[in-house]
Amino acid sequence: MRLLLTWLINAAALFAVPYLMHSVSMSSGWTALLAAALLGLVNALIRPLLILLTLPVTVLSLGLFILIVNGFLFWLVAQVIDGFHVTSFWAAVGGALLYSVISWALSTLLLSKTDGRA
Repeated sequence: MRLLLTWLINAAALFAVPYLMHSVSMSSGWTALLAAALLGLVNALIRPLLILLTLPVTVLSLGLFILIVNGFLFWLVAQVIDGFHVTSFWAAVGGALLYSVISWALSTLLLSKTDGRA
């Protein structure tokens, strides 16, 4: 149940990003659900490998290079999903950052109440 709720929260966050950034567009709620699922899979499977491969650059940049990795994965999912468009790579970096903040805020508000923790 928690996994389903997390997926819906991420889809809602992804659906909210185009309203805050005009360089990201989403055609429908179904597209947001599909993109959130694919983004979750990409973050679970590909992101750890990219983080490992870019570890020296990440250490030298004091962790800021992870924003570039997140933007790349956001852009990659936008290239795969029809109806989810990002105008440029830097728009993807900004979109990924905004998506993360919205997802974190919604998860903090909604998931803490469902766990029984106030």
